[in-house]
Amino acid sequence: MKLTFLGTGTSFGVPQLGCHCDVCKSPDPRDKRTRVGAVVETKDGARILIDTPPELRLQLISAAIDRVDAVLFTHEHADHTHGIDDLRAFSRQNGALPFYGASDTIESLRAKFGYILDESIRPLPGTFKPEGRAHEVTPGVEFLAANTAVMPLLIPHGPRTNVLGFRMGKLGYITDAKSVPDAAIAALKGVTVLVLNALFRTEHPTHLSIPEATEVARKVGAARTYLTHLTHDNFHADLEAELPSGITPAFDGLTVRIE
Repeated sequence: MKLTFLGTGTSFGVPQLGCHCDVCKSPDPRDKRTRVGAVVETKDGARILIDTPPELRLQLISAAIDRVDAVLFTHEHADHTHGIDDLRAFSRQNGALPFYGASDTIESLRAKFGYILDESIRPLPGTFKPEGRAHEVTPGVEFLAANTAVMPLLIPHGPRTNVLGFRMGKLGYITDAKSVPDAAIAALKGVTVLVLNALFRTEHPTHLSIPEATEVARKVGAARTYLTHLTHDNFHADLEAELPSGITPAFDGLTVRIE
């Protein structure tokens, strides 16, 4: 299995519009962060996309991803869904893509992108539209995406919103968590690679801080933990140097092999 980080930045991205801080002006390419998304390639060759961030087309081109077999949505927020129209190229080739998400996420996608999920809306001859077939999933109930077993995990994203984390084999993937409940920690036991969001060094009402993410990583016990959803508060190199052994910041384009 291989994980490719398409984007590793917050909803603002890095550099932020209008910001002239040292990180936003950094020449280190690892400090350039688009919005969060990832692709998992299975041992059978299937490609599973996690979220459709606004820069999706450019991310997929940069990662040389020319096919997607299924899409997992963590939640409905704009920085995780508003690149969905870029899937048009794939549905043009292979028909409707299966979309998997919690019921509230699927409902939101139907409201915002009805032209994609309404099969009665057909493109005019000679034109194309992205096409998706929605599948609602239940936290704690395993499902198959592109013939790959996926366990969805219920993760709080602040006081009013939940997101889905996912376990696929030895990979655990969580973004936009404010906390990771004990049930999710237990479900992640045995993963060798863990992905976690980490925002500021101080507490935030809807996201794990870097110290909180480090503590979650310790509880899960994966050999390698990668931090994502990072801000312009840290140079990649500085953060990498100070994190405990086995925990490192991800960066756009990073690929990770999972045995």
